[in-house]
Amino acid sequence: MNEKTKDRIITYVIAIAIPLGVGALSALLSREGMELYSTITKPPLSPPAIVFPIAWSILYLLMGISSGMIWERRLDCEAAVVGLRNYAISLGLNFFWSIIFFNLGAFLLAFVWLLALAASVIATAVSYRRVYPPAALLQIPYILWLLFAAYLNLGVYVLN
Repeated sequence: MNEKTKDRIITYVIAIAIPLGVGALSALLSREGMELYSTITKPPLSPPAIVFPIAWSILYLLMGISSGMIWERRLDCEAAVVGLRNYAISLGLNFFWSIIFFNLGAFLLAFVWLLALAASVIATAVSYRRVYPPAALLQIPYILWLLFAAYLNLGVYVLN
């Protein structure tokens, strides 16, 4: 294996580990509050609790792959730096959402937070598209999931 291939592998391992780590830490910090999901009134189309860790694991994997694609191009394009900055902001927003929702039970704040997160991910995708369109396409499932999550979050707020 040549040096360039090793560097690419390391880049993608780190890029995938970052969102998985952020998600795992957030889940760990909000795990006690997650019992809340079984006790609240949920809107129609609410999936069973087991769907969430599966969906988020897939989304974190896609986030990592797309950020790795952009990281590889960061020296060639200012939009890559902007995209990675937007991505970092979105990871921070993502990290705190479950704490706000589950630990604090602040459903309205969590909804507004989720809208900010969705806007940040859309900004990330737009920046990524300028650098490497396939990386932006990997953000589409995340954006769609966030819109679905916003529906669920708003429904929880209204019903509880």
